[in-house]
Amino acid sequence: MKALRPTSILAAALMLLATSASAQLSLTPPPPNPFPKPIEPEKPKPKPKSDPKPPAAEKDKAKKPAADKAGAAKPGGAPTAEDAANLDDPNVDLVYGAYQRGFYKTAFEIAIKRAQEQNDPKAMTMLGELYANALGVKRDYNKAVEWYRRAADLGDREAMFSLAMARMAGRGGAASREEAAKWLASSAKLGEPKAAYNLALLYLDGQTFPQDIKRAAELLRVAADAGNSEAQYALATFYKEGTGVEKNLDQAVRLLQSAALAGNVPAQVEYAIALYNGTGTVKNEPAAVAMLRKAARANNPIAQNRLAHVLLNGQGAPRDPVEAIKWHLVAKTAGKGDLTLDEAQAQLSAEDRAKAQDAARKWVGTK
Repeated sequence: MKALRPTSILAAALMLLATSASAQLSLTPPPPNPFPKPIEPEKPKPKPKSDPKPPAAEKDKAKKPAADKAGAAKPGGAPTAEDAANLDDPNVDLVYGAYQRGFYKTAFEIAIKRAQEQNDPKAMTMLGELYANALGVKRDYNKAVEWYRRAADLGDREAMFSLAMARMAGRGGAASREEAAKWLASSAKLGEPKAAYNLALLYLDGQTFPQDIKRAAELLRVAADAGNSEAQYALATFYKEGTGVEKNLDQAVRLLQSAALAGNVPAQVEYAIALYNGTGTVKNEPAAVAMLRKAARANNPIAQNRLAHVLLNGQGAPRDPVEAIKWHLVAKTAGKGDLTLDEAQAQLSAEDRAKAQDAARKWVGTK
């Protein structure tokens, strides 16, 4: 039985190894990465590209948006007459609807009307987003912060979070960790998971608040329970190491699984290793290799390195030295060298080395 060593965020020497009487595959963990990274407000998706102009013969067909059986325009169309009729109805979120469809100028026009006439905090928050991201208006961090602050004063938790991150980064004014911490705490208290996560970081670094690992763990739990994959991954590390919580490997693996399924690539690597070793979960080498492949294709060099070792040894997947060396070479471009795999590469035939090198070049060129 061969076991993979996991990566670690807080300690480079953390190992999740399945004990066995047989030889183990030796993989050196990478140096610890800065832990963890703050979560910024989500960036809006770019406006969908408009379709090319239809030929003259098809202009009439293109004039009206396609409608479903109920007669409503399909999502993605321009605002309708019914939308205009609902402009003053606070229960109809036309602002967000226009924003989601990429009609940023329309979103701005509706939001400014609601903000000025109805004192609507959600509309104010949207104005902050539009100004901060140059959507439908020229980027203006000062105006973004002004609208975030007005919405935050009215109790909008998303505005509080965005305002906190702006103050932290010094956008729209001088940076102020103290003010940022105040707004993060207010937003987290109202249940904003990204605020809880970032507030946990402040308790971890001990610069804004006295360091309090247990409080950080509590805040990470709030964000993790709300489905935040970054918090789930961070809290999993806490449980693996017994940091701020009682050490619990089973709980760590459950959190890793949740984060991995949500698409968190570092968590996918850790969860794959747990599956491969049968550590904190039922051993499942094929599933582990499948997840390593997924993370490797997401250009995680640790996953690429671990996958290379698996393919070289043929445990959990058919042995494939050429594919193994391909992933080794790809990982090396990201600084993840490996002397064992260098030796394996040297032992390949000239033909197989050339195949691996060509495959690696193609991957690096298209990633």
